[in-house]
Parts: sequence; structure tokens; C-alpha cells
Amino acid sequence: MRTDIFARLDREPEPPKIEIPRMSRTRLALFGGTSAFYLAIVVAVLVPSWLVIIDWKVMLFRPYQQWSELHAFLDYFVVLGQRGPTAVMVAAWLGWRSWRQHTLRPLLALGASLLLLNVTVGAVKIGLGRLGPHYATEIGSAELFAGGDIFPSGHTANAVVTWGILAYLATTPRARRYLSALSAVVSLGVGLTTVYLGTHWLSDVLLGWAAGLLILLALPWCEPLIGRAEAWILSLREQWRARRRLAPSLPVAAGGPRPAMFPQRGPLGDDEQSREPVAAGGSRSVSTTRTATQLAQPRPHAVRSERTPLTPSGSRRPPTSRPVTGG
Repeated sequence: MRTDIFARLDREPEPPKIEIPRMSRTRLALFGGTSAFYLAIVVAVLVPSWLVIIDWKVMLFRPYQQWSELHAFLDYFVVLGQRGPTAVMVAAWLGWRSWRQHTLRPLLALGASLLLLNVTVGAVKIGLGRLGPHYATEIGSAELFAGGDIFPSGHTANAVVTWGILAYLATTPRARRYLSALSAVVSLGVGLTTVYLGTHWLSDVLLGWAAGLLILLALPWCEPLIGRAEAWILSLREQWRARRRLAPSLPVAAGGPRPAMFPQRGPLGDDEQSREPVAAGGSRSVSTTRTATQLAQPRPHAVRSERTPLTPSGSRRPPTSRPVTGG
């Protein structure tokens, strides 16, 4: 038995018993509080209030000019909130988890969370149409319904969901605590980085945090659907494997022996091997005699130039049409 750290890379012999999170009272309370915070941010932006004033003050402060030495590093750090790179990295990790634990739940949970993220955040972005700080047209305005798509912050919401799903799928309380702290630090850092770079208002980031947290809190409601999807995919895999087992044998290679189209006769006896076919007129034809060994061997196919002509000798007219000669 392997006792080193590399033993954890091997596939587990049996699927482990993983406790699936349920919608507890604590989670319901957090979901309700986060929903109220979400609505408060939206109302504060729709009705110009103190939050919009703070947005403009931070924007005019221009953090990227105050601390310009951080710009190069934060340009790379903000990639941790982009949808494509983070989804690929997390999907690779969860794919290994799925293979090791004999379950598709990690990948299906990631897919469900990203689908909810695209639908909910994308709908609000398009519906409110807010312009970013670099495209603002009027000082003090909320810049809503102007064809933009930055409210809420997609980078922030994606960071919360993509890195938070690792904590949601953790199998031990210790791992869940560590991964929750890691995802919180990354999502907070990505949100503040977008404010530093001037690509988002501060209210965009606040709403992005709330939007991502709502998706993570609502995932237990999706667990029954995830379980049915996993069972359906596994049943399709078993049907495919059954068809492969019932598939015919491999085709015969070119030039190899082909299966017989007619039943072969048993080995000939001594009297049958020595028997010769009788030609017309009662005489035996020696040239047409073939033994059992020769019958088993394939006869070479003669080319057209080697074939003997099949034209019959003599006249082709029937006997009745021939002229009668003599007596």
C-alpha cells in the first residue's frame, strides 16, 4: 500500500460518500439577506443617491494614477476574474476530481453555476445598460440605459462563482474553510482591481459580489436536477458500452482468409479422393481430377489473355437445317 503523498493521485476504488449541501436555515437566511442587499444596490443606482456620488468621487480620484506602480501587476491579477481562463483551470481540476471519485457531480455543478451566472448577470447587464467610467458622459449621472453592459461587474461575479465552487464542492470542513477564505480574497481583490483600473464603478463591484454569492447560495436547489442529469449521462454510457460488446468482430484484413459462404464438406475418404469425374463418352478426364488439398487452396484467376476461347467447333446450325447428302 502506498503511503506517500502521490497515493492521493490514484483513483479511489469505490465512489466516496460525499455529503451534498442542503438548503438549511442558515443558508436561507444568508440568501434572503444577500437578496435584500442586491435590491438595495439596484435601487440606489436607479434613484441617484449617495452611492452614485461615491462612484463619481472614486472615478475622479483615478486610483490608477495615484498608485501607478501597481498597474503592471494588477493587469495580470484581474485575469483571475475572466470567464474563459478561470473556467478552464477550475474545470480541469474538477474533471480530475470527477474521474478520481467516480462521479460527474463536480463538473455538473460547475456547469449549472456558470449557466446561472450567464443568465442572471447577463440579463441585468443588458436590461440596465449602464456605461463604464471611461465612457461616462455627464458628471453625477448614473449612466443607465445608455447601451452599456458593466452593471453588475462580470469579473467580480465570475470570481465569486468560479473560485467559490471549489469551497462548495469541498469534501471536508477543513478544506471548505481554506477554500472559502481563498475564494473570498480572490473575489475581493478582483473587484477592487477593476475599480483601480477604472473599468467599473464601485457600485458595479458591490452588485457583482452579491450576484455571485446568490448563485452559490442557491446551488442546493439545483442538486436534484444535477443528480438526474448524472444518472441520465451514466445510463447513456452503459448503453453505449453494451452496443460495443454486441458489435460484430473486426473485419478481415486485405489479402487474409475470408469466411466461407457455403458449408464446407468434411475430409474425403480414400475412395472419394481416388474417384475421378467421368467425362462425356465414358472416359475419365485426368486433367480435371483435384484432391482435397487442391480444393482447399484458392485457384488463381487467369487474365483475359490467358483464357482459352470458348467457341464451339463445327457448324452452329441445328441438325435439321443441315443439307442431306448421299443415298
